Order: sequence, then structure tokens, then C-alpha cells
Amino acid sequence: MSTKKIIPCLDVKNGRVVKGQQFQNIQEVAEPVELAKRYNKSLADELVLYDITASVEKRNIFLDIVENIAAVIDIPFTVGGGIRTVQDIEKVLQAGADKVSINSGAIGNPAFIQEAAEAFGSEKIVFALDTKEVSPEKWNVFSSGGRSDTGIDAIEWAIKGANLGAGEIVVNAIDDDGAKTGYNLALTKKIAEAVAVPVVASGGAGTYEHFKDALTDGRATGALAASVFHYGEIDIPELKAYLEQENIDVRRGN
Repeated sequence: MSTKKIIPCLDVKNGRVVKGQQFQNIQEVAEPVELAKRYNKSLADELVLYDITASVEKRNIFLDIVENIAAVIDIPFTVGGGIRTVQDIEKVLQAGADKVSINSGAIGNPAFIQEAAEAFGSEKIVFALDTKEVSPEKWNVFSSGGRSDTGIDAIEWAIKGANLGAGEIVVNAIDDDGAKTGYNLALTKKIAEAVAVPVVASGGAGTYEHFKDALTDGRATGALAASVFHYGEIDIPELKAYLEQENIDVRRGN
């Protein structure tokens, strides 16, 4: 049984960690470096940072924030937002990230995934999907911060990303983002069963049981969440103790 991962996510806008619901009603939460330090000490398995407006604003990611966070943590660190070229990836990795997350950059140019994997190794390339259910049991990929339906089938897109060399897939269900009603288990399970790489569930965490369900019924290898951790609604060590009681293998110490 593989060890499951609990992954806090820092959505950053204008240098501050923010959180909203379904990409709307964005509010400031905290300063990213201080929050990163907290998660580094609290048994988080990895940390993810998304520069949430980099792609929409067609600019590069804030490398100084990446550098400052990388300097104070010793857990794997994934960075995404505005990554469109091999040069962008190189800069982010040089700034201290362990992995990069590619989302919008692949929609117009799927070959970018293969190019990135060949240049840096599949283990450093995370393929992220923002999805919405457009009809019963059918999900499409959305771009531009969840505003634009690409018409691309999410499951087929996940398979393509894995085949092109992505080493991990993050499935974000926009409809559930920030709602705290649970991860989209049906979508996560379908993708996890369709690809041979690890799949991380994102969007909807509100209770300990939601994490358990994603890691069991949803077949996810990891669960990503933001506001429940930021606001102290769920304590990561307590969550891991609960998961262990539910016979889910998690890392409990350094």
C-alpha cells in the first residue's frame, strides 16, 4: 500500500496568499513565507504554490516568492502559474522548486508537456486540470481561471498528459472548489483508473472524511486543500492520525 500525501496549497495573488470559492470572491489570507513555514513544521508531505493570475495576466511567475519559500522549507515544493516555456521551468526550478505544475500552457500546445518531461524528467512535471461538469458524468477542462470552457474532455486530457510524459496529475473540480462539501470522487476515480501516474484530488475538502474518501473511493494518491488548513479548521497531524486509524498509510514523522 503506497503512502498517501496531504498537500496544502498556497494560491498567491499580488504577493499574498488568497482564497475564494470557485475562483470567485477572492480574499487575502496570509503572507506566503510564514504560511509555508507553518506547513513545513506540521507534517505536510508537500507544498504547492499557484500564482493564480500569472496566466490570465500573461506574465511570468513571481520568482522572489518561490525563492523565499524554498529557503525555509524542506518538503517537496511544486510551483505553477504562467509556465509556458522550457525557460520558465528552468527559472522556477533554479529558484528552488522541486516540481512545476503546467496547466494553461499545455492547452494551446500539448507538446509542451513532452518537451518539458524530456528536458527535466517526468518526475518534475505535474499536469494540472481545472474541470467542470458540463453534463452528467462528463467533465470538460476550463482555462483562464475557470472562466473559459475549452471543450476538451477532462479524462481524455488527463490520459494525453500522462502519455506525453507528465509524472503526476492534479485534478481540480472547480464546482467543488472552496465549497467544503467533499472532493469530486467520481471524476478523480475515473482519471486515477485511466492513467498509470499518481493522481492528486483537489477542490472541496471540508472534513476528515472527505480526505479519507478521496484517498480510498477516489483512488487518489494525495489530497490537496487550502482554506481548511489556512484557517485552522483541520490540523494536519490530527488529520493524519485519523487517516491512520482508518487504515490509510500516511507519513507521521520526519
